[in-house]
Amino acid sequence: MALPISILDLAHIGEAETASDALCASVTLAQRAEEWGYHRIWYAEHHNMPTIASSSPAVLIAHIASQTRTIRLGAGGVMLPNHSPLTIAEQFGTLATLHPGRIDLGLGRAPGSDQQTQRALRRGPSSADDFPQDVVELQGYLSGESRVPGIEATPGKGTNVPLYILGSSLFGAKLAAALGLPYAFASHFAPTALEEAVALYRREFRPSEQLDRPYVIAGVNVIAADTEERAQEQFLAAKRARVSTLLGRGRRFTPEEADLVLDSPAGRQILQMTTYSAVGTPGEVKDYLDRFAEHAQADELIVASPATDREAWLRSFELLAQVRGLVTA
Repeated sequence: MALPISILDLAHIGEAETASDALCASVTLAQRAEEWGYHRIWYAEHHNMPTIASSSPAVLIAHIASQTRTIRLGAGGVMLPNHSPLTIAEQFGTLATLHPGRIDLGLGRAPGSDQQTQRALRRGPSSADDFPQDVVELQGYLSGESRVPGIEATPGKGTNVPLYILGSSLFGAKLAAALGLPYAFASHFAPTALEEAVALYRREFRPSEQLDRPYVIAGVNVIAADTEERAQEQFLAAKRARVSTLLGRGRRFTPEEADLVLDSPAGRQILQMTTYSAVGTPGEVKDYLDRFAEHAQADELIVASPATDREAWLRSFELLAQVRGLVTA
């Protein structure tokens, strides 16, 4: 059986684009991805980032679900310490009630923001410490077996929205294994602990009502183009854009400035984030993903395209679908 391929859509706001443009592009991608045969699309919670429009995954999922018919949609993820478990149970319980069998809920414990934004979210410095207990509480609301006497999620109770633990360290791997939940590793931007975390998760996994055996989703960047030269051009543009996003403090670096940064120690850290990237022609991308899936011991791949050109971004997913046999050319 072919490995499922899913998409992580960061709802990126490109240069000269508005948030509205980015969200419209997300709808277009979801509709095309459904036609192309992708398994699911996830949206990640980020705050106070002028280049990302997915600050409210539940609202975005609701809109895109209304514009599509069959593709699974979910959060990849909701940063649970930013919210009460009951609120998230109600939000995703509502989504699952409106769109049964199509909603996923990935959970992370990172803030998805900086310290000042954490304060604006009313999130305390120790919020992440309660993440394991919050996951269990949320799970209870969605299963209809509330851990809080007298409190139920409506909608939510009995929807059993499938939960996924997101992570980039051993903490998430250990928690996912202990709770018997699928584990999604953010190797598309935090590659360092991939092998160790997956090995720990598989070794310590305990079956649960949701899952009887380990299930690993691994993130990987993809830029597929009709020629290798075109793909490499887009990859370089993506790395330059990341320099501006991470180090620009509101200003955009020129290509020459970005290249100088990429040659510095700070730039090498940015390049390290792109360790797992499939870049090239469709055949080259397919070969890379086959090797990566084996390396990551993955049961599913979730691909993100950092291409900054909107047409190249969509084309990457189309070409990947064709070469993986999801859709005919």
